[in-house]
Amino acid sequence: MGLWEVTSEMLRVEGLEVVLGGVAVVDGLDLEVAEGEIVVLLGPSGCGKSTLLRTIVGLERPSRGRVAWSGEDLTSVAPHERDFGLVFQDHALFPHMDVASNVAFGLRVAGLPVEVREARVAEVLDLVGLSGFGERPVDALSGGEAQRVALARSLAPGPRLLMLDEPLGSLDRALRDRLVADLGVLLRGIGQAAIYVTHDHDEAFALADRIAVMGDGRIQLIGTAAEVWSDPVSAYVAQCLGHENIVELDRSGACPLGRLGDGPGTVLIRPGQLLLSRCPDGIEATVVGSSFRGDRFSLCVAVGNLEVRVPAAEAVPVGSGVRLSIGPDPVLPLTSITP
Repeated sequence: MGLWEVTSEMLRVEGLEVVLGGVAVVDGLDLEVAEGEIVVLLGPSGCGKSTLLRTIVGLERPSRGRVAWSGEDLTSVAPHERDFGLVFQDHALFPHMDVASNVAFGLRVAGLPVEVREARVAEVLDLVGLSGFGERPVDALSGGEAQRVALARSLAPGPRLLMLDEPLGSLDRALRDRLVADLGVLLRGIGQAAIYVTHDHDEAFALADRIAVMGDGRIQLIGTAAEVWSDPVSAYVAQCLGHENIVELDRSGACPLGRLGDGPGTVLIRPGQLLLSRCPDGIEATVVGSSFRGDRFSLCVAVGNLEVRVPAAEAVPVGSGVRLSIGPDPVLPLTSITP
């Protein structure tokens, strides 16, 4: 089978529990990753996503549950025998080796002939956009180049599953945006199954076939980007995904914006349903903050003791009075904010 050929294999995690220091960091979790699929684990620090990744690769032992590939139980299999690749945030390159030697490390350990190693190193360096970098010392690389080398090293053996743990977390925003787009093209181009860990919702939406939002050691919601965005179910998930206008209603279903429900609870004001208005009978608000987001402005406005976000085509000075309008289907009910 060629280096990039894939079969109908699948990762299956069933009932996984990982206890560290007496705490269930991963708590009865199930997950599947299909052939060629990119699943992003999204959530804040401490939610269990990196521990899950380490357990799948075999660096942590579960208290119960199992990790399987195409029906084969790997729970007790050593990490180096699972044929999974792993990329960390700090890329962990060998400083005394040049780029080609770093990329070839796993191939050399596997005992591949020199000519095969050299061909694969050249192939993966070309894949990650570093053709001709083989003889460069790693201390001469930029942060983005070093992370590409780490990716090439993980891809070189042709792993059946690639796992990436916050791989772009140390890079600046512009470089991260460019690299995550390149990464998506690369992984889909070779049909590589992957699990990608991040706390950044923009990365998740740019890369994922499915997003699994983690909290309290469990998957709180999993689905395509469109599915989880349109129906986040809970306030916790909505916050993780980048939704901003999460509002508490009183017993009558009201808040400073007006009556938005039939009783108390937490609701999400749907994107596009709360806008600036020129109508004289619009909801009075005061601009308390403004930020530029590439193609538009985002205003933070106060209505009584409630602050919400609304888009704007141009800057509006802080302290200005504005009016708001609410659309015909403005809110989505959510469960409580704690997972």
